[in-house]
Amino acid sequence: MMERISQGLDRGNNCHSTSAEVVAGSAAWIGRGLSCVCAQRRESDARQSFDLTLAQEECLQVLQNRIDVAYDSSIPEHQEALRALWNAVFPEEELRGLISEQWKEMGWQGKDPSTDFRGGGLISLENLLYFARNFPKSFQDLLRKQEGDRATWEYPFAVAGVNITFMLIQMLDLEAVKPRTMVGAMFLKFLAENESAFDLLYCITFKLMDNQWLAMHASYMDFNAVMKATRRQLERELLREDITRLEDLPSYSLLTR
Repeated sequence: MMERISQGLDRGNNCHSTSAEVVAGSAAWIGRGLSCVCAQRRESDARQSFDLTLAQEECLQVLQNRIDVAYDSSIPEHQEALRALWNAVFPEEELRGLISEQWKEMGWQGKDPSTDFRGGGLISLENLLYFARNFPKSFQDLLRKQEGDRATWEYPFAVAGVNITFMLIQMLDLEAVKPRTMVGAMFLKFLAENESAFDLLYCITFKLMDNQWLAMHASYMDFNAVMKATRRQLERELLREDITRLEDLPSYSLLTR
């Protein structure tokens, strides 16, 4: 169970809470054959922490509240978010139901995508929806595997997306009250200036992951190795001295709208 210290911050800066109630989400993991082994913590991580500005503290709290919300198929707002994802991805195809074989077209493992959200929570759905709406060209290219020399046995798109959400939460140390890595501290600077920073970083990471996949000539069983390589590259980019916003990351240039 993901644990969070709730402080109820609402002091009015760039970050605004999107949920009145925080629901604890399970971190138990994800997908038949896909496991997020990229979240291993180093010994040194526990021996340091970075102080936050008030704005960073507030924005981190709002993001942590989002992370804590489990997907619940009985909540109308969650149902609408799932329908919105379908409509953004397949605007000309009518969804016959929230439980439907059609979902497999998006790379879910079964006819009920909510079973795949258990590891990533509602935020993993929100990340996919943000990607589909803000970078539709890149989203569709990845979904349909339209770029590069593809493997016979490709990664399932949507389930890979849930894994990316989970990997970013771990890499950025978002379960902690204060970041314990330089990467996490750098991200909070971006988050204080852009409340959509996590969603944007998700889009960058997804495209970078596919780029690594192609460079490694990977197939399904190589997914964890690709995720590790993606994390290492992302950490290197986030720590570059010339990066002042996420749009400066070299991998941002891989995205197209």
